[in-house]
Amino acid sequence: MSEWLVLVLAMAAACAVVLTITVLRERRLSENDDPSETPDVIEYMTMMVGVVYAIVLGLAIAGVWESRNSAEDVVRAEAQALHEVSERVQAYAPAARDRTREDVNTYVTYVVHKEWPVMLKHGELTDRGAMLLDKVREDLTSYEPRNDHEGQSYQPLLDQIGAADTARNTRAQNAGDTMPGVVWFGLVAGALVAVGLIFTLQIRRSPRELLLAGLYSALIAFLLFLIWDFNSPFGHEIADATSPFTDLFAV
Repeated sequence: MSEWLVLVLAMAAACAVVLTITVLRERRLSENDDPSETPDVIEYMTMMVGVVYAIVLGLAIAGVWESRNSAEDVVRAEAQALHEVSERVQAYAPAARDRTREDVNTYVTYVVHKEWPVMLKHGELTDRGAMLLDKVREDLTSYEPRNDHEGQSYQPLLDQIGAADTARNTRAQNAGDTMPGVVWFGLVAGALVAVGLIFTLQIRRSPRELLLAGLYSALIAFLLFLIWDFNSPFGHEIADATSPFTDLFAV
């Protein structure tokens, strides 16, 4: 199911629930009920809960957004480092150059098509990916430069494979969801409280009040969806974050 469809369904469901409760509640009110009699303390508490919950939502969005940006930088650094290895190994002998490039392409292909689905599903990397990257490192470290030109390329190549390994380790540390379960409990509970409190204000079935109630609930549903979408630093689909690899390598 498309994420956009999930968003539309979530917002529509939130609006439908709030409007249905409002209409049913209106039918049960007596003719003598006066909406202007809402105690001031209820209006004050409703406002305070809304403000506090808005701050919590803002902090949560900022946290998952920062994690998503950091994850994109990590993937870009790993892909760029491997691309530099493929390009700078041009200085080596043809046999060593072709072997290194083949091993780099094998690693990238495995990461994009095999390891990425495992990472998104289980929040961890595979041992096979680590072995393939070690094979690239072995190709570089086992080669003996034949002249000064190759010797000058030797250390930069080791630096680049080290950068790729560092980026991979960082990717492993950030592979899981950003928000812990207890935070999600607080966000969902806060949404229920924030939406539930609007009924204490004795809203009626006038078009203006129904519109505001629906928009308020839809906005909260949208913000929760936004947090859920960014909660996975590397996205929910393979194509969400693998573009640095696919842009630099033919995989």
